Amino acid sequence: MTRSSAPPPPIRRVEKAADAVVDPKAWWATIPAVAAILEHGLNLPAGVTFLVGENGSGKSTLIEALAGVHGLNAEGGSRGAMHSTRVTESPLAGALRVIRTPGRRANAYFLRAETMHGLYTYLENLPGKNPDTDLHERSHGEGFLTLLERKFHGYGFYLMDEPEAPLSFESTLRLIAHLDTLRSDGAQVVVATHSPLLTALPGATILELGGHGIRRTTWEDLELTSRWRLFLRSPAAYLRHLL
Repeated sequence: MTRSSAPPPPIRRVEKAADAVVDPKAWWATIPAVAAILEHGLNLPAGVTFLVGENGSGKSTLIEALAGVHGLNAEGGSRGAMHSTRVTESPLAGALRVIRTPGRRANAYFLRAETMHGLYTYLENLPGKNPDTDLHERSHGEGFLTLLERKFHGYGFYLMDEPEAPLSFESTLRLIAHLDTLRSDGAQVVVATHSPLLTALPGATILELGGHGIRRTTWEDLELTSRWRLFLRSPAAYLRHLL
């Protein structure tokens, strides 16, 4: 499939639901990126989109909400996944609606690094023929990539929250290759990340979250990239101000 003949993305837009009542003073509603979506909505492009920003900028809050409003388990998994440890996500999903592309069924899955072991346990206890009983036997990174390669395939809407957390440099490159395959298959992927390696994927959309709200940027202009460049150029000089 060529890029020009790729199907439209499963999700075209996310915006505040018409009947939603939001307390503007709620902690999650005061996050600039969340406030921007509640006020203006957000168009989601086809292919791979990275959400980048400092801790507290709203990346995980937004990715959880995208999962929830799409009917996915907020702790990871598919639409039918029934597992939970402790509810920590915001009520944002209940205040949003998604505008879908009609006429075509799409796969969907959500992976988040911090709740992976709970998902592993849920999956290995499912009855019947089960290919996922081996995940706890693998390293954190290998288990993550194995599950991703089993569940993320074909046309669909896929979400990841900080997938680089358990991955080595080489494993992150493997993830980049899989993201490119998904994109070629017409999948739509949204990834919250702190990784300058992941965000270097050519042709990806990068949305930077911060005090400004949400803005589209490039890898070269990304603040994350600039800081890593400065650090790698001279770690001792960078650390001298901290230690």
